[in-house]
Amino acid sequence: MAEMVGNLLVAQSGGPTAVINASVAGVVQEAARHRCIGKIYGGLNGILGILNEQLIDLGAERPETIEDLKFTPAAALGTCRYKIDFKKKPEKAARDMDRLFQVFQAHEIRYFFYAGGNDSQDTADKLHGEAIKRGYEMRVIGVPKTIDNDLPHTDHCPGFGSVAKYNACTVMEVAADVSSMATDDGSCCIIEVMGRSAGWIAASAVLAQRTPKDPPHIILLPEIPFNEAAFLAKVKATVAEHRYCIVVVGEGLKNADGTEYSADKSRLDAFGHPVLSGAAERLAELVYGKLNTKTRSVKLGYAQRCAAHYASATDSVEAGACGRAAVRAAVEGKSGFMVKLVRNAGAEYRWTTGLQPLSDIANVEHLVPRDWISADGFMPNEKFVRYARPLIEGEVKVPTLDGLPKFAVLERKTIAQKLPPRK
Repeated sequence: MAEMVGNLLVAQSGGPTAVINASVAGVVQEAARHRCIGKIYGGLNGILGILNEQLIDLGAERPETIEDLKFTPAAALGTCRYKIDFKKKPEKAARDMDRLFQVFQAHEIRYFFYAGGNDSQDTADKLHGEAIKRGYEMRVIGVPKTIDNDLPHTDHCPGFGSVAKYNACTVMEVAADVSSMATDDGSCCIIEVMGRSAGWIAASAVLAQRTPKDPPHIILLPEIPFNEAAFLAKVKATVAEHRYCIVVVGEGLKNADGTEYSADKSRLDAFGHPVLSGAAERLAELVYGKLNTKTRSVKLGYAQRCAAHYASATDSVEAGACGRAAVRAAVEGKSGFMVKLVRNAGAEYRWTTGLQPLSDIANVEHLVPRDWISADGFMPNEKFVRYARPLIEGEVKVPTLDGLPKFAVLERKTIAQKLPPRK
């Protein structure tokens, strides 16, 4: 395919991870190697910022700053949760598409990369389709990102290994604290982690176990319907044996009828989902009320997805590789794909990158397989452990300043707007 000359635009979307900026660094560093790519732009706050023509010049950033992105949490370009919805809001979606392609044309964008999860890959897929429909030459590649690890067709997602590492470590530390204070009265601590539909994050807490008796003693996954009686019996038996019980629960824990255990239907998020209002707190109230056992809850919240100080080195390297692979694929003429991670066969963990059509990825969730979970549903089994353990290997050496992490700060040289303000 003939070489295409033009500018590049990269943006981030959805919830950040500890390594999403490593993917952006990979895009920028690889793009600088290709003469067919002119300017390297970043879109502020995802597709929403692009709609508002808020672009910055990443090519003007110091190379050291781009390198430091690999050690910087959150989304350096800013992120959003904005859906282009042709089904529910066709007129608005059509206006958005017109505006986006006006921005692309005004700034000669021929390469577009979107780092994000399910909804982000759906947006990238729509842009790819629109470019073809409009006859606008542009190559669109999705860069995988999500701590939820629920994108299909990729062995795992950049961001998952780091959240798994941090959460497993935190479970070990909390368990040491709780066990040191355990008395004959018994106690229970319930730790809530992210994961609305898929239980990969909660399941990864099993990596904290070095022996079968080690905590966590119970892991509750969204994939397994919550059985109150069985749960209480398990907690009671565990406290009787160890004098304490550590429970890890995914925030999207579901009842037998498929409804979310902690859903607050009076409040909806940007995508119309009920806000999850605290599975750990509800479970703590249940345990204390039914068993009269001293119970505390811990919600890891944002800390688990932004803990760059304890990121997985494997995760960071893979995130950067996905960014570089996306650029190479686009330069080679590919469009309409997401980069995926492929695990090679063999006992030793080895990986490479591949490509998957965006149409196979968009709005499809990959759940923890049932045969990776114990028969009683309370613990991931050895199949999951073999899958997840290599992903947390290695420590990222984070630069420090005055004893604390030193994060990259982009200069954010703005690109002059060429279009009238968005209406």
